[in-house]
Amino acid sequence: MYGFKQALRAWYSRIDGYFLKNRFVKCPYEYVIYVKIKENDDTVIVYLYVDELVFTGNNPKMLRDFKQAMIKKFEMTDIGLITYYLGIKIKQAEYKIFVNQEKFAKKILKKFKMENCAKVNTLVEYRIKISKNNKKR
Repeated sequence: MYGFKQALRAWYSRIDGYFLKNRFVKCPYEYVIYVKIKENDDTVIVYLYVDELVFTGNNPKMLRDFKQAMIKKFEMTDIGLITYYLGIKIKQAEYKIFVNQEKFAKKILKKFKMENCAKVNTLVEYRIKISKNNKKR
């Protein structure tokens, strides 16, 4: 399908139909996010970007089943845990996720010839830890 003007539309229509048929709900605010929640609150969240899927959830078996179904139905390849996506570096630990856009920031500085500009503190609180119940640690 690659190379055809309608290839992306055909792909999206096919995968959208698959998700809806398999009881995923399309996010009303972001059309590339699908969510499936079972009766016991087991959840899979899928983000579709062109021909790549990023997914997460709270039940490892449900995630494995989802991955196997996608590999079988769409001949997809599992490239493992996400480490870099759309300019964002992602590092995962057992109970932590670190998100970093340093490479993107350096690219912007270079583009505008500001690599050697004076550094200032960030406006965002540095090294903040947020817990599940929104209390700072």
